[in-house]
Amino acid sequence: MSYGQGEPQWDPWKPGSQQPQWGDQSSQSPDWAALAEASESRNRRRRLLMIGGGALATVAVGAAVAVAVVSANGDSQASNNPTGGLPATAAIPSDTTEPAPSFEPTSAPPPLDPDDFISSAKKDTAPLSPDILFPGSQLTMGEHVYRKGPTASTKDCASAAQHTLPAVLTKNDCTRMMRVSYSKDGVAVTVGVAVFDTRAQAAKARKEADAKSIITSLSGSGLKPFCRSAVCRTTTNTYGRYVYFTTAGFTSGKDVTEKDKDVFTTGDDLAEFTFRQIRRRGEAQASAAADQ
Repeated sequence: MSYGQGEPQWDPWKPGSQQPQWGDQSSQSPDWAALAEASESRNRRRRLLMIGGGALATVAVGAAVAVAVVSANGDSQASNNPTGGLPATAAIPSDTTEPAPSFEPTSAPPPLDPDDFISSAKKDTAPLSPDILFPGSQLTMGEHVYRKGPTASTKDCASAAQHTLPAVLTKNDCTRMMRVSYSKDGVAVTVGVAVFDTRAQAAKARKEADAKSIITSLSGSGLKPFCRSAVCRTTTNTYGRYVYFTTAGFTSGKDVTEKDKDVFTTGDDLAEFTFRQIRRRGEAQASAAADQ
């Protein structure tokens, strides 16, 4: 079938009801090729419209996100600063530890002071004698071993002293004088321990004693008399309510000089041991009182 020059043109963009009619439509079949081409044209147009609309939608969403970021951060540069919206460091709490549990202070009594028990006769009530204060048959101090000799105890303190010491003991109310002697290799020493009721009395007696305040040496039990007329070395010390003296010299009756180091060592060893024994006496009574 051929079309004349005067026939109207087919418009692919119009629906079929608006297309021009060619000749007698009742007697002609539709042009299927033309219809297929028109349908393909419409489909291409729809795809182009959909692609264009999607691009516009993407741009719109991106703009909305950018606006939201700018609005949240307060300025246009905040979108490049991930921490711009966080509070300053000082505003962030840094110590998240739980508070340490608290406990009530303990009410345990302070330890008892041994010096308190040897400073007053009211507290210093433990048994006391020369053999308690100086136990055993010998004494070892470092490398030195001393043999124990006779012991004595009297309430008449002045009777066991010489020169200026009897008056000092009597004036300050000495209640007891204990003596013990030790010897080693021809050197002997007598330790005298004067007992007072208070620390103050003992301190006063120690202050009033002078170089002529001498305890009388104690001999017997195989120990020859010594320091009765010869020059001897003496010491005087105090601790608590006790004043303790030493008189050391040669059993041969020879005078002591500064070169006789053995005599000095013997006197110092016995003075140190006496101090330790008085200290132990206080410690023992303090411990016993704490356990009650």
